[in-house]
Amino acid sequence: MLTFIRENSAKLLEQTMTHIGLTFGSLLLALLIGLPLGIVIAKRQRAASVVLGVAGVLQTVPSIALLGFLIPLLGIGAGPALMALFLYALLPIIRNTYVGITEVNPTLTEAARGMGMTNGQVLRRIELPLALPVIFAGIRTATVINVGVATLAAYVAAGGLGEFIFGGIALNNTTMMLAGAIPAALLAVLFDWALARLQTVKWGQLRSRAGLWLLLLPVLSSAYLLPKTGQTKLLAGFAHEFGGRADGYPGLQKTYGLNISNRLLDQNLMYEAIRTRKVDVISGYSTDGRIKAFNLLVLDDDKHAFPPYAAAPIVRESTLRTYPDLGPTLDRLAGRLTDSIMTDLNYRADYLHQSPERVAREFLARNGLLRAPTGDRRGRVVMGSKVFTEQYILAEIYRQLIEGYTALSVASKTGFGGTQLCFDALRTGAIDFYPEYTGTGLLVILQPSAAILDSLNGQPEAVYHYVDQEFRRRYSLRWQQPLGFNNAYCLMLRRPEAQSLGIRSISNLTTYIDKP
Repeated sequence: MLTFIRENSAKLLEQTMTHIGLTFGSLLLALLIGLPLGIVIAKRQRAASVVLGVAGVLQTVPSIALLGFLIPLLGIGAGPALMALFLYALLPIIRNTYVGITEVNPTLTEAARGMGMTNGQVLRRIELPLALPVIFAGIRTATVINVGVATLAAYVAAGGLGEFIFGGIALNNTTMMLAGAIPAALLAVLFDWALARLQTVKWGQLRSRAGLWLLLLPVLSSAYLLPKTGQTKLLAGFAHEFGGRADGYPGLQKTYGLNISNRLLDQNLMYEAIRTRKVDVISGYSTDGRIKAFNLLVLDDDKHAFPPYAAAPIVRESTLRTYPDLGPTLDRLAGRLTDSIMTDLNYRADYLHQSPERVAREFLARNGLLRAPTGDRRGRVVMGSKVFTEQYILAEIYRQLIEGYTALSVASKTGFGGTQLCFDALRTGAIDFYPEYTGTGLLVILQPSAAILDSLNGQPEAVYHYVDQEFRRRYSLRWQQPLGFNNAYCLMLRRPEAQSLGIRSISNLTTYIDKP
C-alpha cells in the first residue's frame, strides 16, 4: 500500500483535490438554495410537504441512475457530477432548516415582535441562532453523503478518488481500491469533525469570521474543477480497465513510449465523450459499431502492442462433464461471427438501439440456428458476461442457442465490471461459462514471461492453443472453438481531426504528442 501511494502520490493528490472540489462545490450550491428554501417553507406550511416530498424523491433515486439521467442533459465531466451531488445534499439541508425554525418556541418570536422587531430581525436574531444546531446537523449529513457519492464522479470522467476505486474493481486490485476508499473515508470523518467544531462557534462570530471561510472554502476548492487552459495536445479518455491492464495503456507506454494526458471514465461513455468533444482520443474495440456511426478512425497498431483477441467461450470442465451436450452446442457458433458481422451486430444495438435479444434472435435466424425452446428443462447453467454491448449480444446468442438445442435452462449474470471479476466468478463456480478473448486470457490472467510471448509471436492459433492448454492445466477450464472474429483493443480519433493532424497510426500519435 505504501509503495503504491508513493508511486502514485501526484495522481492521489490530484484525485483528492478534485474530490474535495466536487464535495464542497455541490455543498455550496445546496446551501445557497436549500437554506432559503427551508426558511420559506417554514413560513408557508402548505408548500412544505411538496418541497420536502420532491427532495425526498430525489434522495431515493440511485446515484448511478441519476448520473445516467443527467448525462444526456449535461454531458460528461464535472457538470453532471456536481448536479447529482447538489440534488443529494438538498434534502438534509432543506429539512433541517425547516425543522430547526419551526421548532423555535413561539413565545420567543411573539415576544420579539412585541418589542418591535420586524420579521427579518426575528429571523436573524432569534430563529436562525436557535435553529443553528439543527441546521448544522443537516449540513454535516449532506457533507458526509456527498463525500461518499462523489466517488461515483469517476463514472462520468469527473475525477476524484473514485478513479482508484473503479480501477481497482476492474483490475481486482485491492491496493488500488483501498488507495481510493481510505482517503474518501478519512475525508468524511475530517469534514464532519471540522463542521462539528465550527458548530460551537457563537452566532456573531460565525457571521463575521467563520462564515466567510465557510463560503470561501467551497469556492476555492471548486476552482480546481475548472478546465485546465493552455493545453495544446490531445486529451484521451480511457476505460478504467484499459488504463491499468498490461495490454492496455501500460502496454502502449512500454511499446510506443506513448505518454498522453488522459481521463478515466466508464467504458460505455467513451464514445459519448469523443462524440461531444470532451476528449480527443479513446480506447475502444475494433468491432464496435459506433466506429462507423460516429465517423471515427482506428489507428494502426504498427508495432503490434495489442495481441490477437479471438472471441471464444470459457467453460468449467466440471460443467461440460455434467452436461455433455453443452460443448457441442456452444461450438455451433465456431467461425460464424466474422469481424464485419460482429461490427454490424454491435451497430444495431449501440446505434439503432435494438435490444440484444432481438439482435441475437435475428442473427440466429439468418444462420439457420434459431430453434424454439422445448418445455422440458432438465438442467441449469449460469452464464456471465462483462459490461459492454458485445458481451450482452454474445450472452443472448448463447442463451437462445442453448435453450433451443438442449434441455438446459440458462441463468444470466451479466454486467461484470471487469475481466478479473468475471474470471474469478467462473473459477469459483459462481458462473459456468462466459465469452472471453484470447488476448485477454493471455496477458491479463496468465501473464506469461517475455520469452513465451516471443515464442507465440502474436499468431492467433498459437495464442488460442496456449491459453486453452494453460487454462485446462491451471484452472480446469476449457476454451471452446473461436467464434471467428478478432475484437482487439484499439485507439480511435475523430476522422476529420486525425486526417488534419496526419495521424494514422499509434506511432504517428506518439510523435505528435512528443512534439515540443
